[in-house]
Amino acid sequence: MSATKEEIVAFMALEFPQTKCIVETVDETGATLSHDIGINELRPGGTVSGPVLMSIADVAIYVAILGKIGIVPLTVTTSLTINFLRKPSAEARIMADCILMKVGRRLIVGEVSLYSEGSSDVVAHVVGTYSVPPKQT
Repeated sequence: MSATKEEIVAFMALEFPQTKCIVETVDETGATLSHDIGINELRPGGTVSGPVLMSIADVAIYVAILGKIGIVPLTVTTSLTINFLRKPSAEARIMADCILMKVGRRLIVGEVSLYSEGSSDVVAHVVGTYSVPPKQT
């Protein structure tokens, strides 16, 4: 059972209001999110900090999973690997394109490409695995 963009946005607003990520699109294969960069998210040198990029990717995978399996709140990250490829723009939104690579009963693997809005150059590549809780009987 999948969840719609509207259902996911409502769930995130209620259960995860601290996120600044905006769900642009979501379907059963993946999701696209955007994130406006604030001054507090920059590190010395005027670049977006690594933890901010990791957070955006983590949320993108979570949203993509909810789009595939429905609202399962306790689906949690078990691993997240990020490769920083180039400096993102501090003046542009960060865009996250996530595709679900493998959807199993208990583990789901997603891949995220992060880039600065207006550029096709990937600034970071992320692969994450989530654990889906067993269904209650």
